[in-house]
Amino acid sequence: MALRLSTGARNGLLGASGLETLFNGGKIRIYSGAQPASADYAETGSLLVTITTASGTASTSGLVFGTAANGVIPKESSVWSGLITAGGNAGWFRLYGTAGTTGSSSTEVRMDGNVGVSGSDLVLANPALVLNATLTLDQFSLTQANQ
Repeated sequence: MALRLSTGARNGLLGASGLETLFNGGKIRIYSGAQPASADYAETGSLLVTITTASGTASTSGLVFGTAANGVIPKESSVWSGLITAGGNAGWFRLYGTAGTTGSSSTEVRMDGNVGVSGSDLVLANPALVLNATLTLDQFSLTQANQ
């Protein structure tokens, strides 16, 4: 597993913001190829799909997280989905805060993780994404380890 927080996200967690505050209203973008070495770095690979709460669109309807319990904050019950705008194999994802700013930045709030069928930060039944299909994330959560 390879979750990486941007400097902006780490600074927010150390300040007055929690993960829910930092990422509510954000979006997930899934890319092909290898995950960057840091969430501060520019995106690599091709953008395959943008996940929001507006089914099938890349609109500004941001993601909503539920209530944290036992160190886990799940996605809220709304549908998280997006229209696949480029076919390809999903390699990694970036969870953006509300700004959704792309490119290199040490101040933007974001988190990266790898994508796969098991043992990955984001598990998909099939990481081979098909152009113009809708990808729905039935489950998504952020976990704070007790260590």
